Amino acid sequence: MKTLNIYVLKGFLLTFGMAIGILTFGMMGARMVKIFDYVSQGVPLGNFFLFVLYIMPIVLTFTVPWAILVAIMLVFGRLSADSEITAMRACGVSILQVVSPIMIIATLMTAVCLYLQVNVGPPLLGASRQLMKKTVIDSPTAIFAPGKPVRYENNIIYIDDKKNDILQDIQIFTMSGNNKVSKDITANKGKLVLDKKAKTLSILLYDCMVIDKTSEPEIRAYSERMKFTFNYGKEFNKFEVGKRAKYMTLKELLGRMKIEKKLNRNTCDLEVELNQRIAFALSPIAFMLLGLPLAIRTSRRETSVGLFLSVILAGLFFLSIILCESLESHPGLYPQYLLWIPNLLYQVVGASMIFKIAKH
Repeated sequence: MKTLNIYVLKGFLLTFGMAIGILTFGMMGARMVKIFDYVSQGVPLGNFFLFVLYIMPIVLTFTVPWAILVAIMLVFGRLSADSEITAMRACGVSILQVVSPIMIIATLMTAVCLYLQVNVGPPLLGASRQLMKKTVIDSPTAIFAPGKPVRYENNIIYIDDKKNDILQDIQIFTMSGNNKVSKDITANKGKLVLDKKAKTLSILLYDCMVIDKTSEPEIRAYSERMKFTFNYGKEFNKFEVGKRAKYMTLKELLGRMKIEKKLNRNTCDLEVELNQRIAFALSPIAFMLLGLPLAIRTSRRETSVGLFLSVILAGLFFLSIILCESLESHPGLYPQYLLWIPNLLYQVVGASMIFKIAKH
């Protein structure tokens, strides 16, 4: 029995390790591309590694349970397709004995995810947001990248090329209060002038064409030189005075709930945040219970089938919780309890299927 457990566990851990590496890299990819853009524009490389470190715990709370599901679908699907599960049962080995090491690992991973969700991940996620803010304040010129719009105050700025502080082919749209273009300014060349002490960023434009779209007909004017000055320090310090619930530790969240209740305020959003974290953290057990019987019953060696099923199951689970979380502004629907439905459904259905397989 020990040899059999080691055999199953070895295959599971190998697949789990590969899956968690690929999924974590994939989920962080979009954010890493944005930071790489900043690094290429002159932001210190150390900020990139700090950002990765800060968001890693929250990313792992998604990829760990998903990797468990992928590993279960692939390993037990292959064992069933090769009739190894049938052979084990013919020798008098219960399916519960076979999967017991996997259950222990899933339980341990649930404890890890719970710790990351309630204490480690949220404050580090808040730190990553502050890091992005600090990056922009320390290196505001880095956000100017060719082909990408940059919004400062009521201006949208496009550039075609950038070499150090010199800009080429610039277009600036000045927006009015009704979100329509009031001025369209183009320039062949420009220069960025940074004053870190005053936290202002000036754009000097040369050979400019200004189109006033508020008049009928449009008025066009030429200017040899124009200057735009933006208070980027003020712009990027527009953050909430209080800490948002999603960045609080468990102790802070419970403390805020207690204060709000004493003031007779609605705590639905705080309760949703708390229940959502715990529901996400318990997903490894839910995925294990549902994934095991599905993998055994599908009996497919093909990796694509297992991956497809794991994507569907994980996607439905996470999407359902996120949809329930979006109802926090409707306390009458009790979203803090609705978001437990996916967890309970996966666990009840999975446990009943495992029980049926174990009986036969």
